[in-house]
Amino acid sequence: MVVQPEPQAPLAVEMAGIVKRFPGVVANDGIDLSVRRGEIHALLGENGAGKSTLMNILMGLYPPDSGEIRIDGVPARFHSPRDAVNAGLGMVHQHFMLISRFTVTENVILGNEGASFTLDRRAAERTVGETAERYGLRVDPKALIDELPVGMQQRVEILRVLYQQSRTLILDEPTALLTPQEVEDLYDILLQLKEAGHTVIFITHKLREVAAISDRVTVIRRGKTVGTRETRETTAEELAELMVGRDVRLHVDRPPSQPGDAVLQVFDLHLRGKGNRDVLDGLSLGVRRGEIVGVAGVEGNGQTELVECIAGLQKPDSGTIMIQGTETTGWNPIELREVGLSYIPEDRHHRGLVLPFSLTENMLLGNSTFAPFSSGGRIDYARTREIAAKEMAEFDVRAPGPETPAGSLSGGNQQKFIIARELFREPDVILAIQPTRGLDVGAIEFVHGQLVEERDKGRGVMLISFDLDEIFDLADRILIIYQGRIVGDFPSGKITRAECGLLMGGKTIEQEGEPIRV
Repeated sequence: MVVQPEPQAPLAVEMAGIVKRFPGVVANDGIDLSVRRGEIHALLGENGAGKSTLMNILMGLYPPDSGEIRIDGVPARFHSPRDAVNAGLGMVHQHFMLISRFTVTENVILGNEGASFTLDRRAAERTVGETAERYGLRVDPKALIDELPVGMQQRVEILRVLYQQSRTLILDEPTALLTPQEVEDLYDILLQLKEAGHTVIFITHKLREVAAISDRVTVIRRGKTVGTRETRETTAEELAELMVGRDVRLHVDRPPSQPGDAVLQVFDLHLRGKGNRDVLDGLSLGVRRGEIVGVAGVEGNGQTELVECIAGLQKPDSGTIMIQGTETTGWNPIELREVGLSYIPEDRHHRGLVLPFSLTENMLLGNSTFAPFSSGGRIDYARTREIAAKEMAEFDVRAPGPETPAGSLSGGNQQKFIIARELFREPDVILAIQPTRGLDVGAIEFVHGQLVEERDKGRGVMLISFDLDEIFDLADRILIIYQGRIVGDFPSGKITRAECGLLMGGKTIEQEGEPIRV
């Protein structure tokens, strides 16, 4: 008996030969994308590969320079997002487009109120509630946005798109700010949408997400489509190679740590932020030589303020910070560098580099008063240029030379240069904050390898990342931060992602018969 292949679903979205140029950049270079009706289709690629530009074209935010778009087989050319919405498309952006002082219902219906001069709030709330119930979104139509956690706010964004009668939903890096439990909830919602006949385009650079939720995956590299695969028929290794163009090690080679004495200690740190709110509420932690301590938590729970206090960018209201046994509370960044602190900032453009400056000049940032960069109060530019060139070669920073402006480098090369500068001084304590945000898997492999190498040289590394995969791959010890306090401290391998997620969300887990409470 001949087995007939299953018929393929019709195409919901077709994009053929899409080209989009910006001054000096070809963002989309003849991209092809075909998405079937009723599937979850992952759009995978490194930051800067052209994914968001392609979706902004699909949503009518940019006109393509050339190429064709078809929606349900019908040629389409959108002049505004309203045209795309009218064609059944809706987009949930990575950074939510919600008004915090409005209710859920007010945000959902905003722009879709109809022609009437009066608004029937009860009818609107009833409709929004029924839509939420139908898709398992479980959100209160009367709740204020600023009272909802991040995961619930994302549900409101999805609800808004569904209220617009969108048949195809585009989600841009939708898990970036979510706890593991919220990620699982999102997957459940997307599967319900699929069952209801909706189509989902899921933009990501995380291979784990592709495997967890998608039916098919299209990979984009440097503005071009390099392949489309059935997810169940491919591997993470193959997808990584398609993303980067070479073999990539997806797991860090990390032998057991050999921790020594404490090099960084924080005791009972307090800091009040906007609205007189405690952003650091008695936080204490320690980092020893020869270990990587990962701090896991949902963004906005005090991570930024903690780092700024340690790095001398902000002074705590009370508490003590010590580096190698010396109290450094309230010291300025130059004094902290003198006692062995290096800082790899989260925002490489505003905190790590001066983009119009050359790489040589950027090598001097934080180093200009120290040998061998200066002597007798004078900066040695020739020696600095030599050092910059040597570090560029060692860290594979791809640029024409040390006089190249930092702003002309790719994000990955900018990050590698910052790491080269910060590690050149052989620090005792390394603060690494989101060190691989926005990098492709190849650059991530390199950065992770450098941090492990520094650990093995006896440095103490504090890693703050909102990517749990990164924390679990690198950390020898995992701390969980919630509302300005450390609420869990676990050796690597002694906590699961699910347990970590519970603590990140303010819940309690049972550990060896005793509840750990937040």
